[in-house]
Amino acid sequence: MGRIIGDCLIFLAVAFTAYLSVVMVRRISTVVLKKSYTKIFVCELIACAFLILFALDVRFGFLTRMLPNAIKAVGGCLRAAVVLVTAVLLFFIGKITAGSLIRTEVPTHHVIVLGLALKKGKPADDLMARLDMAEAYWRKNPDAALILTGGNADASGKTEAAVMRDILLKRGVPRDRMILEDQAETTKENFLNTAKLISPSSPVVLVSSDYHMDRAVRTAKNAGFSSVLRLPAPSSGLEFGANVMWEVVLELNELLLGR
Repeated sequence: MGRIIGDCLIFLAVAFTAYLSVVMVRRISTVVLKKSYTKIFVCELIACAFLILFALDVRFGFLTRMLPNAIKAVGGCLRAAVVLVTAVLLFFIGKITAGSLIRTEVPTHHVIVLGLALKKGKPADDLMARLDMAEAYWRKNPDAALILTGGNADASGKTEAAVMRDILLKRGVPRDRMILEDQAETTKENFLNTAKLISPSSPVVLVSSDYHMDRAVRTAKNAGFSSVLRLPAPSSGLEFGANVMWEVVLELNELLLGR
């Protein structure tokens, strides 16, 4: 039974690593932020390496079969470290996945729409899904203002926020119903800059991709927003696993390095 479980874990860990690599290599080849995406990809591969090590140890127990006893003790410590890291990774995977399912939509005066890195100057599918969600909310609450956030200009100089504005203008959203925050390069900067445009004490609806909601809500609250309502946009099902691992890396980065 142990061998069967071990073989299944090895297959899943290796298959997930291969899947993640395909998604990330394709993404890096098209986005503006190639260096940032590459750094995160390396961290994701390190996380996957721990998952593979855990699976191999479940199957073969090689970390605690080392001889002599001194080396065996080192192996035991290594096993404990691998198990601990794997448990942490699984905890965050579950936490982020659960956060993606929470929706708390109510009428408010302000909607914060988070941007996403452009792909060769064009919005990614997940960014379009965020715009679809924001537009649908605005049509039900036409007095609400949409705060479009995101800098990171492409080669032509257009920012994420500007691209979102142009798309929504074509869909009939009035210009005076949109506020641009086009200086931020990170989610943290999105909210810090937005807090200068509106009162962070007022309730806001946050629109972002489902996998991003857990970290986005926490970042908003850290920036001073006291009442953050969730409106997650559905993301690509084929890339959901890769996006969750992306969020795991960024959450651990915040936890360990405070940024």
